[in-house]
Amino acid sequence: MAKQDKLVEAITAMDQDFAQWYTDVVLKAELIDYSAVKGCMILRPYGYAIWENIMQNLDRMFKKTGHENVAMPMFIPESLLQKEKDHVEGFAPEVAWVTHGGNDKLTEKLCIRPTSETLFCDHYANIIQSWRDLPKLYNQWVSVVRWEKTTRPFLRTTEFYWQEGHTAHATAAEAQEETLRMLETYATFYRDYLAIPVVRGQKTDKEKFAGAVSTYTVEAMMHDGKALQSATSHYFGDGFAKAFGIQFTDKNNTLSYVHQTSWGLSTRSIGAIIMVHGDDNGLVLPPRIAPIQVVLVPIAAHKPGVLEKVRAVADDLGELFRVKLDESDKMPGWKFAEYEMKGVPLRLEIGPRDLENNQCVAVRRDSGEKVTLSLDNLATEVKRLLDEIHTGLYKKAEDSLNSRIYDAKDWATFTDLIANKPGFIRAMWCGDLACELKIKEETTATSRCMPFEHTANGDTCVCCGKPADKLVMWGKAY
Repeated sequence: MAKQDKLVEAITAMDQDFAQWYTDVVLKAELIDYSAVKGCMILRPYGYAIWENIMQNLDRMFKKTGHENVAMPMFIPESLLQKEKDHVEGFAPEVAWVTHGGNDKLTEKLCIRPTSETLFCDHYANIIQSWRDLPKLYNQWVSVVRWEKTTRPFLRTTEFYWQEGHTAHATAAEAQEETLRMLETYATFYRDYLAIPVVRGQKTDKEKFAGAVSTYTVEAMMHDGKALQSATSHYFGDGFAKAFGIQFTDKNNTLSYVHQTSWGLSTRSIGAIIMVHGDDNGLVLPPRIAPIQVVLVPIAAHKPGVLEKVRAVADDLGELFRVKLDESDKMPGWKFAEYEMKGVPLRLEIGPRDLENNQCVAVRRDSGEKVTLSLDNLATEVKRLLDEIHTGLYKKAEDSLNSRIYDAKDWATFTDLIANKPGFIRAMWCGDLACELKIKEETTATSRCMPFEHTANGDTCVCCGKPADKLVMWGKAY
């Protein structure tokens, strides 16, 4: 077992150095490699396979709600970006510019998209004329570039992959309904596919998207108690429509402006999977997005009939699950450690004795529990175990989240909790930006959201003591 021990030792313990543990996992599990461009990551096949499963499942959910995929250019002319004042000011520090084409200086600089609102607005202004053209429910799967000063794989990179939905509607009510529907879609996806509970809520004006009327978020809690903004949905009203002249003739033959939304989820979600479910042995992947759901490891593969049986089992299970059969000449112990590090939800071992008894040994990644399964109804038992693993991961994460949500009614309690109790703090806020800035400056905590599901926690601001009617979830974040 020397090789297995060495493999696990390559990962720093979470409680010793969480940041280093995270870096060790993304590299040792072969999710990413660093590229020649500072702040940009190479998604290796295993990491990209996770992203593919996220894309496929989320895309299916989008299409069920009537959305269509499109592809916009990656370049935005400077004049187009400048059309919405708040939007351009919000993104200006992060924009990467193209100034030359070959050896020739461009007559107008081109921005490499940090997001695509302006491109969609320009397009919508061309194709929307009548109420019959609405709604427009578009989405695209692309990469975007934001020139970050500090980067970390998946969590914050100069270039990252995501989807961005952009929709146009005839009325404000329809657009607001879309904004919240897509937020709920994200929350459902995190629950049903990533086994991660989230807190739904609205961002404060300071934290909302540049150019939005209102921004809504799903916030997840990581193993170390920090928050991760996991997806956002924005209601734009008609601000962008007025800036870009997106008008239509309504049913009363009156010229009106459309109301818009945008919403997005990125490869940051992979960082959430790692930091919510991982342990000191590496990844723990939720079965529904794991690239390999079941790995089969033959024991004493040289013995008569073992490989033949394992191959037959792999073929049968492969009809229903994402299966890998490892026939390599590596020692079984090394294989066990490798797939444990890669977070494969279920390992099946079959050796000569198992053949005699028409059985296999199943080992769960989440708990390490070993059970003996009959080969006669193996597919049914594998599905049961994978569903149990998903449910168990969600329950564990939910218990962790709920146990680390604290309440504070005064400044002394708030600062003590922030300093000594990693997690989320519910506290009232007067709505004054000065208080929000003071909290961030003195504690490094930020407003994560004003949660939808809440009960007032007093009636005075935790920072200044003045009357307050807004409950805010505060926390330190990635």
